[in-house]
Parts: sequence; structure tokens; C-alpha cells
Amino acid sequence: MADYTPPSDHLDRVGYLFGHPIAHSMSPLLHQTVYDSIGLKWSQLLLDSTNMDHFLELIKDPKFYGAAVTMPHKVAIVKHCDELTEEGREVGACNTLFLRERDGKRIYVGTNTDVMGIKLAFYENVSDPDNVFHNRPGMVIGGGGAARSAVYAMRKWFKADPIYLVNREKAEVDAVISECKARGFGDGLIYVSTVEQAEKLEGPGSIVACVPDVPPRTDHERETRAVVECMLGKPHKGAILEMCYHPSPYTQIGKLSEKAGWQVILGTEAMIWQGLEQDKYWTGKDIHELPVKSVQAAIAAKLSEHKL
Repeated sequence: MADYTPPSDHLDRVGYLFGHPIAHSMSPLLHQTVYDSIGLKWSQLLLDSTNMDHFLELIKDPKFYGAAVTMPHKVAIVKHCDELTEEGREVGACNTLFLRERDGKRIYVGTNTDVMGIKLAFYENVSDPDNVFHNRPGMVIGGGGAARSAVYAMRKWFKADPIYLVNREKAEVDAVISECKARGFGDGLIYVSTVEQAEKLEGPGSIVACVPDVPPRTDHERETRAVVECMLGKPHKGAILEMCYHPSPYTQIGKLSEKAGWQVILGTEAMIWQGLEQDKYWTGKDIHELPVKSVQAAIAAKLSEHKL
């Protein structure tokens, strides 16, 4: 299974979604909607594999145009790239491989469009960033890879300072802070672990939630949820991006935020904009030359299939 090569004889150009497990990913649907809309005989094929060597052979195909790289390969792929963009280099993880040609030689470039997905989810949906989230504290809920991307986006584009980190596991937060500091964007990160601490802090203007949509069960999880509710209840009402969209983008944290008067941005927006950013690299077209509305409609229709 690891060495399976998806058939591509019927295509002019071929890309891959490389990761494991990926069977339920909406990435191929998103990109096929783009290619069909602009008349390209291209496809992104599923490569559900942990075999890096096999992937590195497949991308030598003259028809290869680029790849989306997901878990568990986002960090491992970095050393196989000829070059990295600023986002790929600073975040230390790549979810996208694209091609450049120099002196007749093919150059494999790695980038991270996850950070652009977070950035564009806010800027394409919030009408007045200056009043809503610029130059205000930011807040990230969670402690994984998406949390690192959120910190990077808040620091680079939102002018967020400080950035609050809210998570049930202190060790995960420590790891995020350590890695962000090592990469040069870790100053002003504050772990907020109790409601008493949260009550004394200025409210955020932007929040990115990067945790599964499950009810809190342990004491740590209940305290974390209480910290979130405390922050949502502050006088300033900002915008929250709820990264969780499977099986539904309408989450508990999203409902709490809406009830508290916050603008809620669905996680599908970040997924869509990071995917369109990938197609910008792959097709050479500006992101707003791509069929944004068609992609949004295709993803919404797919999600509606999972509703009870």
C-alpha cells in the first residue's frame, strides 16, 4: 500500500495529497473545483502513505505540478526541499510543495499556507480589522501545530501583543513557546491557566481555536473552557476563527462566542483560503482570479452531507 502509485495517464498535470490518514480530506475536492472551473485537466491525487522515498520518486514525474503535504510529513519534508519560503522557514513546517525553474533545472520549494489560511480567514471576513483586532491581544486555544501557525499569523499580520495561550496541558504550551522563541516570534506569549488570571487581563481582539469539538470532562478541561468564556465576556468583542470543522463547523466554542457577541469565522474558511493559496503557487494565478465562490459552495455542499 505504501508504494501505490495513483494512475495519472488521463491527466495533463498531476499533484498529490501526501499524508496518512487522508481518506476523508476535502483537499482533492477543493482543488478539482478550481481546475474544472478554469479549464485545467489537472487533479490532486490521494497518496495515503508514510513512505517518503516513494513520494520523492513520484514528484520527479514531468507532469508533477505540486503537492499538499499533511501529517505526519509536514516537518519531515522540510529537509527535502531545495528552497523554503519565509513562512515555511519561520514556522519550520511545510504543507505545500511547488515548483520553480532555474537554469533549466526544476527547483522544489516548500511553503506553509496554513498561516495564510488563518490570515486570509480573518482579512476576507472581518470588515474593519483596525477596530476589531489590530494592535490588541490575541488568543490561541490549543497546543499543537495549528497553534504555532496561529501565533505566527497573529504576530506577523495582526500586530497582536501579547498573545494568550489557553490549553489544558501546560507541557504543550511550554513546547509552543519554546519553539516560537527559537524561531524568533515567541516574545509576549502568556500561558493563561486560571480564570483568576484571565479576569485581570485585557480582552483579546482575535482568537484562534485549535482544539477538537468535545465537551470538557476533566478539571483541567473545565478550567480551560472557563478561561475561554471569561475572555469572550470581556467588553471588547472581536473575531474568533474556529479551526475545527469536522464533522461540523458549528462547534460548542463557536456557539459560546456567538452568544457572547463575537464574530465567528468557520474553520472551513481557513481550509478554503489555504487551499486557494496553494493553487496560487501551482497555477500562477492571483488568488482572486480563482473561483472562490465555487469552492465555498462545493465545500459547503460536502459538509451538508455529514449533517444529521
